[in-house]
Amino acid sequence: MSVTIRDVARHANVSVATVSRALNGHPNVAEDVRQRILGVAEQLRYSPHHAARSLSSRRTQTIGVVLPDLYGEFFSELMRGIDHVARERGLHLLVSSYHGNPQEQGAALRTMRGRVDGLLLMSPFVDGAEALAADLPPMPVVLMNPAMAAAGQPSIGVDNHGGAMAMMRHLLGAGHRRIAFIAGPEDNFDARERLRGYRDALAQGAPGIDHWILPGDFDEASGHDAGQALLESALRPDAVFAANDMMALGCLFALNEGGLRVPDDIALVGFDDIPLSRYVHPPLTTMRVEIAELGARAIQRLLDAVPGETDLAVQPDLLQPRLVVRRSSRTQGNDG
Repeated sequence: MSVTIRDVARHANVSVATVSRALNGHPNVAEDVRQRILGVAEQLRYSPHHAARSLSSRRTQTIGVVLPDLYGEFFSELMRGIDHVARERGLHLLVSSYHGNPQEQGAALRTMRGRVDGLLLMSPFVDGAEALAADLPPMPVVLMNPAMAAAGQPSIGVDNHGGAMAMMRHLLGAGHRRIAFIAGPEDNFDARERLRGYRDALAQGAPGIDHWILPGDFDEASGHDAGQALLESALRPDAVFAANDMMALGCLFALNEGGLRVPDDIALVGFDDIPLSRYVHPPLTTMRVEIAELGARAIQRLLDAVPGETDLAVQPDLLQPRLVVRRSSRTQGNDG
């Protein structure tokens, strides 16, 4: 059986991360500790994982980024955070999109082989962890979606369920009971978690109130369609919670077209806090996700990743969204 980095860590009585830093020449390791680790590694005849050597040596000085799409402010902000860290480290980015198609996702991943030293991947699909694991190239990988933690890779994401619960508590606390929810794609993990938060909050805060769920696709057009459907319904909601800001903006346009005033006639809220959300009229109440920080933390985690640390995947790194109350859900007050 080959010697692993965990074996070196156990014999040297240090963490796996400390072994990685010592072997990669990081300055934040005490010299006596470094020498002890190097001695143990030599004694055990430890050979570093080839993927780790590739990343630490910057063989291509390029990091791959594979996303479901490149359209919209969310992905623009995500890439801004990734690019900022990459430029600080003197790295280049190779970016690919698979346009939400699971089959094209595999093709995009295969094109990264031999071209990059590490990979950032956002895969929103609820199913398919086994197929994804088979397509991943042999290199350090960080998944920007906890749904795929089963693929055995470190992951980072957003507490979508907790964020949706917080937004619903805001709406329920304001006295709203007929709350419509514009859902995201059915096979999207983030969308499912936000829908689950909506349902759980209603069950806890307003038991007996029926769910009011409209289909959506995380884009402006589907939000506009949902808004038109609400205008045509015999009973209108007190508030609308869109599962992301893009759908909320599409819904806002439809409500304005229909002659409804937000928030006087109907409150409207979103999720993500894309930059545009604070500049529409009225400014949009939303759950702030530090999107650029998500990208920055993902690439930082990739650069510090130690192959074989499967416990990182068991406990995904989750960013906590923050409620930002603006005029779309209240009539007075300062905007956030």
